[in-house]
Amino acid sequence: MAPRTILYTGKGGVGKTSVAAATARRCAADGLRTLVLSTDPAHSLADALERPLGAEPVQVGERLWAQQVSAQAELERHWGTVRAWLAAALVERGVERITAGELTVPPGLDELFSLLVIRDHHDTGGWDVVVVDCAPTGETLRLLAFPDVARWWLERIFPQQGRLLDVARPLARAVLDIGLPGEAVLDEVGALARGLIALNEILRDREVCSVRLVMTPDRMVIDEARRTFTYLNLYGFLTDAVVVNRVFPEEVGAYFGAWRDRQQEHLRAVEEGFSPVPVLRAPYFDEEVVGEAMLDRLADALFTGAAPAAVLHASLSEELELGRDGATLRLRLPFASREDVGLQKVGSELVVTVDGHRRTLLLPPALSDYRASGARFEDGALHVSFLPPA
Repeated sequence: MAPRTILYTGKGGVGKTSVAAATARRCAADGLRTLVLSTDPAHSLADALERPLGAEPVQVGERLWAQQVSAQAELERHWGTVRAWLAAALVERGVERITAGELTVPPGLDELFSLLVIRDHHDTGGWDVVVVDCAPTGETLRLLAFPDVARWWLERIFPQQGRLLDVARPLARAVLDIGLPGEAVLDEVGALARGLIALNEILRDREVCSVRLVMTPDRMVIDEARRTFTYLNLYGFLTDAVVVNRVFPEEVGAYFGAWRDRQQEHLRAVEEGFSPVPVLRAPYFDEEVVGEAMLDRLADALFTGAAPAAVLHASLSEELELGRDGATLRLRLPFASREDVGLQKVGSELVVTVDGHRRTLLLPPALSDYRASGARFEDGALHVSFLPPA
């Protein structure tokens, strides 16, 4: 059985690592074999738990393990052969070896390899719950489209790779003076693409996997969380809760009174804007949230009346309705406006853009002969209509 997987993300500095660690401790206390892992390049999970951690799971409590994923180790495991070929090709073209090594890893790829550890833990089993402390939202969002790109390459390029390389190799050596990659390089790229697709299927399995957004009750942080919520829906990921951290209590005193009043206004906006997604709250504690005692206090505040491992909200962001007269695809894009949304149908693909973020939806075979007949944006959702072939 696949483990329950919970990914925490949010703007840097909002306390998502503490929230992830607190969630994991409470899941373990509830009797579940739990792994909490950090894929954030700036690891702070060890600090929150006050325990030394490494690139492999380490037991840090009863039924509780923790891991700080090594991006460098994962990069060598998934990209080592490709990296060696690219570096050799660049050195051959006169690029200095150190510079060539730096140019062989596209920006953000090391963070993507870190997320592949989630797939590994699903494949090996042994966990009831996997809690992930993700990178801040900017880095996380940049990685969400990679599986769609990987699927495109596998379907369009890799079936033809042998024939293409047979034609291109002599030309590349004669004209470009560079050798094209061998089978080992292409096999590694293909394995990576398939791994990304498998990861994508795990993350979109709403019965076991969800994302939770962590924020503080500050306007700029909430605005970013709203944009993130829209993009998560765009890419088909379930957000089952939002966490508002560091809320001033009533007894905050006169000095912070005005600030607390403003927080309460923002909290009302969060409750209304993210509804019906549950909003979990945690106070601004009187000391730093590190160590077992403080993490348990945080869990007590967050999960009053709720099981931390449960799927707290399960509404679908994408729905397809087929009828005799046509079909309608509904894509929920909360907080987007009509002016933010772009739409284009190319063959069996539907290209949706929201405020510069792009996703290519592969339409089901049932719609392969259908043509897009119209689109409208209302009630926070994009509705695309299709007509059957004449």
